[in-house]
Amino acid sequence: MRFGETPLDEAEGAILAHSLRLKVKTFKKGTVLDAGAIAVLREAGYDSVVAARLDEEDIAEDEAANRLAGSARGDAVTASAAFTGRANLFAESAGIVDYNPERLNAFNLIDEAVTLALVPPFQAVESGQMIGTLKVIAFAVPGDTVLLAEAIAGRDKPLVRVVPFHTTRVGLVQSRLPGTKESVLNSTFEVTRSRLHPMNSEICHQVRCDHTTDAITKAIDETLRNGAQLVLVSGASAVVDRRDVVPAAIEKAGGVIEHFGMPVDPGNLMLIGRIGDVTVIGLPGCARSPKLNGFDWVLGRTIARLPVGPDEVMRMGVGGLLKDIPSRPMPRSRVSALVDSGGTGKVPARAPRIAALVLAGGQSRRMGAVNKLLAEIDGTPMIRRVVDNVLSSKADPVVLAIGHEADRVRAALGGCPVIFAENPDYADGLSTTLRTGLATLPTDIDGVVICLGDMPKISADVIDRMIAAFDPIEGRAIVVPTRRGKRGNPVLFAKRFFEDMGRVSGDTGARHLIGDHDDVVVEIEVDDDAVLLDVDTPAALKALIDENASGDGA
Repeated sequence: MRFGETPLDEAEGAILAHSLRLKVKTFKKGTVLDAGAIAVLREAGYDSVVAARLDEEDIAEDEAANRLAGSARGDAVTASAAFTGRANLFAESAGIVDYNPERLNAFNLIDEAVTLALVPPFQAVESGQMIGTLKVIAFAVPGDTVLLAEAIAGRDKPLVRVVPFHTTRVGLVQSRLPGTKESVLNSTFEVTRSRLHPMNSEICHQVRCDHTTDAITKAIDETLRNGAQLVLVSGASAVVDRRDVVPAAIEKAGGVIEHFGMPVDPGNLMLIGRIGDVTVIGLPGCARSPKLNGFDWVLGRTIARLPVGPDEVMRMGVGGLLKDIPSRPMPRSRVSALVDSGGTGKVPARAPRIAALVLAGGQSRRMGAVNKLLAEIDGTPMIRRVVDNVLSSKADPVVLAIGHEADRVRAALGGCPVIFAENPDYADGLSTTLRTGLATLPTDIDGVVICLGDMPKISADVIDRMIAAFDPIEGRAIVVPTRRGKRGNPVLFAKRFFEDMGRVSGDTGARHLIGDHDDVVVEIEVDDDAVLLDVDTPAALKALIDENASGDGA
C-alpha cells in the first residue's frame, strides 16, 4: 500500500486518509475517490490529497477484518460485518469465554496492522455481549499477512469460543449454629438463586441443618436424592482445614476432597469435592454477598462443564485480587451485575438492538387501481419479498406498518413472524404510518431501520452492513446506503431521533433529519442499484417483473 500526498491526477480509486469539509460537500475519511469527487476537489482548489493507494496484493481493511473474524470465531460466537476495518465479536449464548492467551498473543504479534482484543479468558458473559473486537489498523494489509493471521486464528480450532452454560439442578445446604439468624440464611438463598439465574440454572432443593458432620452429611444425601446435579454447602463457620466439618461431611457422604483453597481474594477458603459424578462446593463466606468473588469463577466454569481441578484453580491468581483497594477506580459496592464485567463495574458492551420498520400503509396512488405491494413478482407478492429479505437480516423485531387494504396485506404475509401496526389514518399521508410504526417498536431497542414496502431488491446483506456501521458513541447515529455517491434507502436511525421522527406531518417521512444531522451521518457504498429502486409507477413495476422473468433479478 502506498500512502501519502497524492496528486489528483493519480487519485482516482485512492482512499482519502482524512476528512475534508468543503463548502459544497464533505468528504469523510475512508472515502474512495471517484472522478466526480476529484472534480469537486479540483473546483475547491485542491491539486492533491493525503490518500492510500492499494497495491495488487493488498486486501482492503473490511475484507481483511471479515476474513480474520470468521477464522477466529468459534462455537457460540458471532461476528458483525466489518466497518472501517473493525469487526466485533459477540456471545451467541450465555456462557464462559474460552481461549488460549498465548495463541492470542501470537496472532497480535504477526503485524502491527492486525489486532484482536478479547475479554479476559474464562469471563462469564451474557447472550449478545461483546467479547472482542478485531481491528485492521491500516486501510489495507498485504495478502500474505492475512493468510498467516488466518492460519493462526483458525489452526486446529478457532481462536475463541463461548462455552454455553448447561441447565443445572442445584442443591443448597446451609448449616446453622446457635445464634445464626434465619434472615442470613434467607439472604444467602436469594443471592445464590440470583447467581444461578443468568447461568440458566436453579436451586432444585434446599436443606437447612445443624453445623455438624452428621447433619450436613444427611442434608447432602437429601439433595442428591432430589436430583441435584451440583451441591453447594454454605457452612455456618468457614472451612479452615481439609479435616473440618464440611469436608468431613462430604467424605462421609461417599465423596472425596479434590482441592481446598484458591489464590483469589475474596474467595480464598474455597472447597471443591466430588461425590460420584456430582461436584460439591464448600462455599467461602464471601459467597453470601452478591459482589464478585472467587466462587463466581468456580461456579461459572462448573456449570459450563469446563475443568475446575487443582491446576485450574491455582492458575486463577493472575487477576485474582478482587478486594476493594484505594486505587480502584470503581469500588465493588457499585457493581450490581452478577456476571463479571471484567472488573470495571461497567455495563458489559453488547451488540446494538436494531429493529426494522417496514412502511406498507400507502394507497399507491400513482399505480392507479393496483396495490403495488400485492403485485406478484415470480408468483410472490412484492411486500412478501421485502419482508422476507428484512427477516433474513440481523434486525429484530420486524414491525410492519399497514393501512390501505390491511387485511389483504396481512394475508400476503401469512406465517411471517412480524409485528403488525395498523394505521387507521393512512389516507393522511406517509407520516401517519411512520408514527404508527414507531409507537409499536419495543422500548429497549437502540435504533430502527426504516424500510419501504416497495423496494423488494434490498438484501439482508445491505441491512446487516448498515447495522455493523451503526455506532452512536463514535458519531455514527444515522446510516445511509449510497450508490455511486447517491443516497438511497433504507435508513437506520438511532433511538434519539424517534421523537423528532414522530413530529413529521403530511405525506413526508424522516429523511430531512439526515440533512439536519449530517455530522452523525455515515454512508455505506453498495455495489448495486437496489437502494435507489422503488417501484412507484406501473412502468417501474413492469420493468421489475420483466427483469425477474429474464433471470436477472433478485
